[in-house]
Amino acid sequence: MRVLVHHDRADDWREALARRLPDAEILTGEASAEQRRDVDYLAAWKPPAELFAELDRLKGIVNLGAGVDALLNNPALPRDVPIVKLRDAGMAGPIADYVRYGVLHFQRDFDHYARQQAAGEWRERPMTDKADWPVGVLGLGAIGAKVATTLAADGFPVHGWSRSPKQLDAVTCHHGEAGLDTLLGQVRSLVLLLPDTPATRHLIDTRTLGLLPEGASLINPGRGSLIDETALLEALDAGRLRGALLDAFPVEPLPEDSPLWSHPRILITPHMAGPTPLGDAVDQVAEALRAFENGTPQPTIDPAAGY
Repeated sequence: MRVLVHHDRADDWREALARRLPDAEILTGEASAEQRRDVDYLAAWKPPAELFAELDRLKGIVNLGAGVDALLNNPALPRDVPIVKLRDAGMAGPIADYVRYGVLHFQRDFDHYARQQAAGEWRERPMTDKADWPVGVLGLGAIGAKVATTLAADGFPVHGWSRSPKQLDAVTCHHGEAGLDTLLGQVRSLVLLLPDTPATRHLIDTRTLGLLPEGASLINPGRGSLIDETALLEALDAGRLRGALLDAFPVEPLPEDSPLWSHPRILITPHMAGPTPLGDAVDQVAEALRAFENGTPQPTIDPAAGY
């Protein structure tokens, strides 16, 4: 089989895949137009639209990440080609650590201490016990489940939400619209790990932010489209929301003129919460490519659902 890799670390991916698939021809962007026309499979992260015009015999696509919104929103994406995405592949641990940092940032008052430092103010604040800091995790897929159970093991009361019913040890699980409203009313930190779908876009808006307890915090290592940024800024300016740690945005890189950059209650990171470790990820990609080639059933993306 002939595989084209499109990624900013394409050479690393090519070498790693070649070791796992010695009978395959692994190409990168240096391949000729003639070679690309004969490509069977595309392994890519955010491929440009013009690339698909050259790939007229694709039999499958492997998305080199957990988020598929950039791929599904590509106007040139062929709609009849099956898509497989990475499922955790080593990303869940770093994302869980990122969320831990965010929760602790607010639970241990580091945001307040940063402002005190700027003002030259030495004042210890009473500490809130973990048991009194419930956390909500929206999205209980492979990564969301890891985050929820990690926080629960750390001693936080954890509420999780998904579209359909789920069960996780030590996590209070909610589902459906009523379940979402119930969760929002109980948590002091809200973590967003949902996919980008028509049903989740701007899920965090004026209504849902208004259901959070006053002084709650928001942590988004998921998709930028989940948040109505105007509603977020209004909630922060009004003091209803204490602060936000944001790693994903609708447009990336975040535009220089975005008001999010300069807001004193927002921490911004450049979509680094869950980097894709090559080892585990390459194993998954190789397995998916073998399954495509052998006709073995495997979970594929539903473009209509968005995941």
